[in-house]
Amino acid sequence: MNICVIGTGYVGLVTGVVFSDLGNDVVCVDKLSAKIDGLNKGIMPIYEPGLEEMVARNVADGRLQFSTDLDAAVTKAEVVFIAVGTPPREDGSTDLSYVEDAAKGVARALNSYKVIVNKSTVPVGTGDFVRQTIMTNRRRAVDFDVVSNPEFLREGSAITDTLVPDRIVIGAPNRVVAMRLLELYAPLERPMIITDVASAEMIKYASNAFLATKISFANAVANICEVAGADVTQVVKGMGLDSRIGAPFLSAGLGYGGSCFPKDTRSLLHTAQEFGYDFPLLKATIETNDEQPRRFIRKIHSVLGGDDLKGLTVGVLGLAFKPNTDDMREAKSLDVITDLLACGATVKAYDPIAIENTRAIFPHITYGANAYEVAAGADALIVVTEWNEFKTLNFERLASIMNRPLILDGRNIYDPETVRRNGFEYHSIGRAPLSPIGAPTAAKPATQKEAVPSV
Repeated sequence: MNICVIGTGYVGLVTGVVFSDLGNDVVCVDKLSAKIDGLNKGIMPIYEPGLEEMVARNVADGRLQFSTDLDAAVTKAEVVFIAVGTPPREDGSTDLSYVEDAAKGVARALNSYKVIVNKSTVPVGTGDFVRQTIMTNRRRAVDFDVVSNPEFLREGSAITDTLVPDRIVIGAPNRVVAMRLLELYAPLERPMIITDVASAEMIKYASNAFLATKISFANAVANICEVAGADVTQVVKGMGLDSRIGAPFLSAGLGYGGSCFPKDTRSLLHTAQEFGYDFPLLKATIETNDEQPRRFIRKIHSVLGGDDLKGLTVGVLGLAFKPNTDDMREAKSLDVITDLLACGATVKAYDPIAIENTRAIFPHITYGANAYEVAAGADALIVVTEWNEFKTLNFERLASIMNRPLILDGRNIYDPETVRRNGFEYHSIGRAPLSPIGAPTAAKPATQKEAVPSV
């Protein structure tokens, strides 16, 4: 098929590249000329494993093009994907201005029947909004249909998630239109579900909100474990082995971040309230996630001796919101570093990919070339992102170069006893703190009579 993809962010770029790799002719369009110029030179606007190589291969084979000319791309296309940003407003609602602009652009160029596919994450009812926008702005009495085809990509594994999705959801006004999308996705041979447009839009939000709820539930349990003397890693392992619950996303840490979960949970909550439902469960999910980094920051202050951190050097390992991406949106490192700087600490940081994006936010902190440069002379080492290379650090080497052998692990990537045997004081999430062997116990476990703090 001839395909136009509007938007070259995570969703649009990956979608366009994968469809071209499946043999379609694809034009990815963006109004940012600098981004398009970069893509035409082989410069990726995002970091995603395998993306650069796939782009180069399909550009060389003539199946993939990048352009700022929306009219030409829409005119040629049989299927037009709208994959633009849908940022949150302050009240939690979704800003659909980019979707509206894309729909108006499609309307102006509409020259023959086309399937318009909403790939952006949008609230229920957006399909009707896009259809009405095109109807109002089209210059020719040409027929079209609007379909919802939500994405379920995870940053860091977006290409695999596109090629081998758990399911493909197609929300269409009728089965004939749905078959056009089924034909496009047929080479993947993956499970497909056909629904009405509104249900497809709801599936995306409900899925992300449920996964976010699992994360917040694990963190709430972790907060109880810390004062009750339990180990949350063992607790969630025991829970996750139940097939009705499942292990994915059931892990304690600093909470969810990135471009999807924070935005989508708030948008679904706003949508629910617009329809007259308060959704207390989702409110609690969001509140728990907002509180989680604050709890960790309070732990940092408690361990380091208070709110005045002047004269202390703190190393931060991991800056992106998750491994295998350079995305800083809603990254927990931002909360941690902002607090450390406000309290007078000297901050050194390292991330395998996201340093340049972080430098734009914190230009005056020190960035190391690796974890050991960050640890050298540090009074504490804080793990914020669970990159694989952090899981295999040489603790003996770390202890020899740090001013104080202290690790605060916000992602529970280390075995406490292993760290302790190497001379470290160790604090994590939902597990009792440990002092080095031979040192006094770092903290006394809570008894049943002690109050459990609010979770």
